Amino acid sequence: MESLGSKLRKKRLKLGLTLDELAERSGISKPYLSLIETGRVPNPPSDEKLRKLEQTLGFTAGELLSQAHLMRTPPDVRVALEKLILASHGVQVPEAPASQGVNLDAAYLSGVLQDLVEKSAGNVECIRTNAVPVINRVSAGYPKDFTDLSYPRGVADDYVACPEVHDSDAFAARVYGDSMMPKYREGDIVIFSPAASPRSGDDCFVRFADGSTTFKRVFFETDEAAASVLRLQPRNERYRPQTLGSEEVTGLYKAVFKYQKVDGD
Repeated sequence: MESLGSKLRKKRLKLGLTLDELAERSGISKPYLSLIETGRVPNPPSDEKLRKLEQTLGFTAGELLSQAHLMRTPPDVRVALEKLILASHGVQVPEAPASQGVNLDAAYLSGVLQDLVEKSAGNVECIRTNAVPVINRVSAGYPKDFTDLSYPRGVADDYVACPEVHDSDAFAARVYGDSMMPKYREGDIVIFSPAASPRSGDDCFVRFADGSTTFKRVFFETDEAAASVLRLQPRNERYRPQTLGSEEVTGLYKAVFKYQKVDGD
């Protein structure tokens, strides 16, 4: 079976589209499209992205989805399915053992098989190693807009190995700005763990309700009205702290490791 990435690339080139043009038309980022075409995505894209690609590139509805669902199927079941598909096209294949006792063709076409695979495999886009995705950069200064470039969960351009991190949702971001000096410098890569409960005084990746983010030392406090507030304290004394209500923050992720560039002489 031709790979999904190869199929997409051939179709795109046949239509005379660049990756930039396909990204603009489909709403899928160029870096992620490149990962798909070159086969560097460990698992197929989400159904939503595949439907967008089918529509944008003129594939038959469900063509890419069917292949992706087959790719997500466990290897032993996939072999049986491939034999059934070949047989449906008139290709002679060895008869399946009678002990199987399951109409895999019907299960596959009805979607039941996909449901079983997802229940047994969990989130197929989850990283199962200690490689942490470096998804973007975080501002050590005033809050900045943040994006993960529409990558699926656990997929990125770069990864850093961190054997001591066992959080499958962990992510890393590069620091820019100087508000967290001297502990963190611009260019440092910091690993954040959503599974780690932040305590008052921890350095955290902070996501605001409007989607912007920042990197600060966080203190849990109460104001004069006894309402819960967060004080975002820069480590650089040249910057002022910021105090805001807890409801203004939608994400608070504790920093657990730091990779720092060594300056040359």
